[in-house]
Amino acid sequence: MDGWDIPGYTAVRELGAGAFGRVVLATRDADRRRVAVKSLLDHARRAEFGLEAQLLGAVRSRHVVRLLEYVENARAAAIVMELVPGRPLREVLAERGALRPEAALAVLAGALRGLADAHRAGIVHRDCKPDNVLLTERGQAKLLDFGIAVRAGTETASVGTPAYMPPEQWQAMPADPAGDLYAATAVFFECLTGERPYRSRAVMGLAAQHFQADIPAGEAPAPLRPLILRGLAKHAEDRPADAGAFLDELEFTARRAYGRSWERTGRADLAPRRLFPRFALAA
Repeated sequence: MDGWDIPGYTAVRELGAGAFGRVVLATRDADRRRVAVKSLLDHARRAEFGLEAQLLGAVRSRHVVRLLEYVENARAAAIVMELVPGRPLREVLAERGALRPEAALAVLAGALRGLADAHRAGIVHRDCKPDNVLLTERGQAKLLDFGIAVRAGTETASVGTPAYMPPEQWQAMPADPAGDLYAATAVFFECLTGERPYRSRAVMGLAAQHFQADIPAGEAPAPLRPLILRGLAKHAEDRPADAGAFLDELEFTARRAYGRSWERTGRADLAPRRLFPRFALAA
């Protein structure tokens, strides 16, 4: 493969590419294990890339795509990750539109479990969106791409994906786990309705909606509107105390509305074999 220079690994094929890196399906030469290798394209961002690997490596979670190794030399830098059979949530939503409520709840539950583990490690993801949620063959949601993650409390610039950014992230306030709950709820809303909660095409208009517009909970199924109102609260202090507390609220609501088997039903809906023809990871 052109430009491949990651010692110890043999490239098989490209899985995806972004502005600063690409993800390649590769085999580890030592044992032929198949892995996903995210290699850096813009070497001016090497320090940020190394920080991404450091933060990802600090998270121990079954709900986050796991770091295996960070490789760096004079010509290349790469994050080697476990290879997870599945598809980005973004692709599934593009094909299916709104999901059934149990499936949307299963997505949010998986995201919250991954976020809870990241937050316990002191890390704020800051870019929870459908592109960064991987649905496995068993219908489980896993978080990936810690490219703009930071330590909690870090003062940062206003960066992220505007459709999912909480008001405080627009204001470049210190990173707080509550911002991840807002973004995860925006993803949940999109799973339920097929639309993002705020839809202005102008960036400043979108910012104004995040700050001032009524929370569009009425577009979601009635039993789930309290979760939308809680997670998309304009002020961080009005959201659940942490990801674990939000997960407790979700599980109580889901059992009451859809029965004890809600998560099994939701995962089964996300995991038909026809949805998983290949490995996929975002760059």
